[in-house]
Amino acid sequence: MLLVDDILFSPVKGINWIFKKIHELAEEELAGEADRIRDNLTELYMQLETGEITEEEFEQQEAILLDRLDALDEEDDLIGEDEEDEEDEEDEV
Repeated sequence: MLLVDDILFSPVKGINWIFKKIHELAEEELAGEADRIRDNLTELYMQLETGEITEEEFEQQEAILLDRLDALDEEDDLIGEDEEDEEDEEDEV
C-alpha cells in the first residue's frame, strides 16, 4: 500500500515542493529589498550630515523610504501568518 500511495501522491508532493521553493525565493527577495532600503537610509543620513541635502529634502526622502520599509514589514508579517496556517494544516493531515 505504501508504494501505491507514494506513486499516487508524488505529483502533489512535487507541486508542493515547487511552491515552497517559490515562496523561499520571494522571501529572500523581500529581505534583499529591505536591506537596500536600509542602505539608502544610511546614505541619506550621511548626506544630511555632510550638508549635501537640506533637512527638508532629507525629511521627504526619509518618509518615502520609511513608508516602503513599513510596507515590506507588513507584507512579511502577512507571509509569516500564512506560513503558520499552512503548518497547522499540515499537522492536521
